[in-house]
Amino acid sequence: MKNAWFKAHLTDGKSGLPFSFTYDGQPSAPLLAEWPAKRTDERLDVNRTRRTLAWTDPKTGLEVRCVAVDYADYPVVEWTVWFKNTGTADTPILEDIQGLDLCLERAAGEAEFALNGIKGDFESAEGYEPYRRILAANSIAAFAPPDWSGKSCDGPVGWPYFNLQTPGGGTMIAVGWPGQWAAAFTRDAGTGLTVRAGQQLTRLYLKPGEEICTPLIALLFWQGDDVVEAQNLWRRWYRTHNLPRVNGQPQAPATIVTVLGDVAERDELQALVDGGVPIDILWRDAGGTRETVWFQAGDGPYHEPGMVWLNSGTWEIDAVKYPHGFRPLSDWAHARGMQFMLWFEPERVGDPDSWLGKNHPEWLLPGTSHGALLDEGNPAARQWLTDHVSRMIESQGLDWYREDMNGAGPLLAWRKNDAPDRQGMTENLYVQGHLAFWDELRRRYPRLRIDSCASGGRRNDLETMRRAVPLLRSDFQHAHMAGVVEGNQGHTYGLSFWLPFQGTATFAADPYTARSFYLPSFGVSGKLWKKKPENIEAMRRVYTECRRIAPMMLEGDYYPLTPYSLALDQWIAWQFNRPESGDGVVQAFRRAGCAEAVQTFRLCGLDQAATYTLVNLDVEGMIEITGRELAEVGVRVEAGGKPGAAVILYCQKRG
Repeated sequence: MKNAWFKAHLTDGKSGLPFSFTYDGQPSAPLLAEWPAKRTDERLDVNRTRRTLAWTDPKTGLEVRCVAVDYADYPVVEWTVWFKNTGTADTPILEDIQGLDLCLERAAGEAEFALNGIKGDFESAEGYEPYRRILAANSIAAFAPPDWSGKSCDGPVGWPYFNLQTPGGGTMIAVGWPGQWAAAFTRDAGTGLTVRAGQQLTRLYLKPGEEICTPLIALLFWQGDDVVEAQNLWRRWYRTHNLPRVNGQPQAPATIVTVLGDVAERDELQALVDGGVPIDILWRDAGGTRETVWFQAGDGPYHEPGMVWLNSGTWEIDAVKYPHGFRPLSDWAHARGMQFMLWFEPERVGDPDSWLGKNHPEWLLPGTSHGALLDEGNPAARQWLTDHVSRMIESQGLDWYREDMNGAGPLLAWRKNDAPDRQGMTENLYVQGHLAFWDELRRRYPRLRIDSCASGGRRNDLETMRRAVPLLRSDFQHAHMAGVVEGNQGHTYGLSFWLPFQGTATFAADPYTARSFYLPSFGVSGKLWKKKPENIEAMRRVYTECRRIAPMMLEGDYYPLTPYSLALDQWIAWQFNRPESGDGVVQAFRRAGCAEAVQTFRLCGLDQAATYTLVNLDVEGMIEITGRELAEVGVRVEAGGKPGAAVILYCQKRG
């Protein structure tokens, strides 16, 4: 299926191209059919071949390049389209650039097109909620981040990943663009469907030498009628070819403790180590008050308690609070086998009197909700940022660079700084620069890991996820938020279809709460261990539990065992299964208003001829049961309390 599609759409450069644009008022298809074209193929590795189709307008010198990658081990093809002015004068207007533009047909009488996906992140229990939409005749399903945002995964219709189900199979679609993208699925009156996706606004000319690009588009083709198995095919491809690697190995699960960074805090941290709490990462976040902000936060416009950290723009350690910087803490962590992570938010310049505000106002784009934006599309600004962060990585012993972006988002600043005939230009250059900044950090420091954050999980598109992981999938994680525990159960339920690696932090260590937050990246927030000494034992228990199941959540196939629901009178449960190693985990939650104390769940993906050993983390001993019985009858899960949570591990008996 994929090979036939690739041959039909990305072979001769003359017809069937899966992208479109308008140039000087003319549609791209007839133009490209006339322009001289050339094709080159390059073997990247044993599983990937890169094909470049290039056209040049003989009149204006506009070069169009479609750079596609064909995967041999998965039914996947991806591409990005580049536009470069190779001439000596400004180009005519380029507009309505669509990285994806396809027309699909189904036979009359066949099942209707259906679109499967999830919501984005918007600090709500409903974040990442799954949806399924039947695309009826004369309908449009439109998706984009909010019109003030520019964060790629922001809002109820801001998730840039889709599973389009067609008769006999379907196509997974990813739009890789850490900016303001838009996608539309338009059904005509008959049997046709048009799918378009790209940067939301493009109407611009290119100066000589300038170059822009479309979002990355990735398509995964699947066959059959099982949407869950299709999502597992996606998870396998994602882990194999997208999850960032360090020393050739994909990012492993991690347990985290947040610190303020004071050297005196090492005694408290040592108590956790002595108490057997397994810690992988010491995370030094922004600090919320004048007393705890780690960087030189000026006397800018933000004076309210807990808001001083918004006075950003001088990315130097406050030498009064931390005269030796963070090197003593990172050295202490390294000596105990931990990694050290430091929070940055370099894109937002909240204090006009900061170092950036005073020394380089020409690098700043005004117009965001919380100050100005450091223009990463400006080569000089990006070079300064790269060098400055590099010095801090080296001097402070950083293993992780955590990058945040708070406020409403960069979109209004991008748009405000566009000329009428250059709409979308600021954003396009900025996005290119942002990715180039991360790429250069990773080139300079091959062992560096990057954490992607944007007020939680609001910038986790595919281009971003190839360079970073989301240690905090949402800011919806605090005790005062209504429905936060069940909401995080729902977050895991929905987001696990798409991102094998995700993280969050719990605020309590009781089994029901803590287990609702277990993920490949997991921590306990609020310095729980400071409140009562006995909480160290509680932390040891939940960290140890999560460490047991996190590899299965990352590496396994994912199967929901109940419908999605936030209702308090329901159970919710899911399974992660590693068929290669024959093990997995069931996580099940009985909510506070649920009358049924026992549920039976039929498991998926097992070898029915094999025998499995089951361990309930709350019950002594183990039982043996066949894969056939687990699949046909199911596993019995009991939660005596309301609410209650159960974690059941299973492993196939060998030999």
